[in-house]
Amino acid sequence: MYVIHTKGLTKSYRRFEKEEGLRGSIRSLFHRQFVVKTAVRDFDLQVKEGEFVGLIGPNGAGKTTLVKMLTGIIAPTSGEIAVLGYYPNKLENAFKKQYAVVMGQKSQLIFDLTAADTFLLFKEMYEIPKEVYRRNLELFIDLFGAREYLNMQVRTLSLGERMKMELVTALLHNPKVLFLDEPTIGLDAPAQRQIRAFLKEVNQRNGTTILLTSHYMEDVRSLCPRSVVVGQGQKVYDGSTEALFNAYQTHKKITVLFAGESHFAVPVGCTMIEQSPHKAVFTVPKEQGGAVLERIMGEYPLNDISIEEEDMGVIVEKIYQGETGA
Repeated sequence: MYVIHTKGLTKSYRRFEKEEGLRGSIRSLFHRQFVVKTAVRDFDLQVKEGEFVGLIGPNGAGKTTLVKMLTGIIAPTSGEIAVLGYYPNKLENAFKKQYAVVMGQKSQLIFDLTAADTFLLFKEMYEIPKEVYRRNLELFIDLFGAREYLNMQVRTLSLGERMKMELVTALLHNPKVLFLDEPTIGLDAPAQRQIRAFLKEVNQRNGTTILLTSHYMEDVRSLCPRSVVVGQGQKVYDGSTEALFNAYQTHKKITVLFAGESHFAVPVGCTMIEQSPHKAVFTVPKEQGGAVLERIMGEYPLNDISIEEEDMGVIVEKIYQGETGA
């Protein structure tokens, strides 16, 4: 039995379009024109209990729409969908008590309350037994080291502190499935690492099934053994995360800040993205990275040098176009 099951899942929107100006406004009163936008098309997905699955793709690919259908926020246009054996959009109380959703750009906390008061409110909403509530609260607060935030008004918390409280709130009722939509967006590197460690602990300790959408490749690579790539509303890859990156992440981006003005010559095989007397940004094939870095550090006075993985959107585009790392 799958915790999440979809087959041929499709979501289309009917949008009104109007010509610009007063003439277009008047014409639209009598002849309204509509276009159909398909956000998710023929999507098949099966997720087993306890899996940690990454859902990745560029903006507008359909990831958030898929999560909204799985949580019952919106209804699909057609196709099969079941989460924990329920049809999500019926919004049955028995279903809503078994999942949780955290969206990085939308808060479920009440900003005028303290985090502790918000937790008590959710305890009553989800009818969490007192002993379960206290045990879970102690566990998650200790895992995050966040006891000092409990009695602070939510609006006074930093983004990183608030996201920790969002995750604690979502997990108080022991959900069987956790949906995460960009939970680390806008956070600094230490906060991102702490949240990743927390999510890994929750998945392993509680066996919680987690579906994570993120633009940060490190989120997916460090947490999700399996990845599902979405492009233009369709599933274009479903398999091993490591195999995905090995096959399609063929380049690294290097940013070099020079100590003084330098006439930097882009190495053979590399592609320049940005260049000035004090800075150079370029991509390099993975297999040449070590040699290129050694040469740069030996030939130029440097203030700083950074190495980044290839952008997620580039990888998705390669997959969608059927390219390989060869």
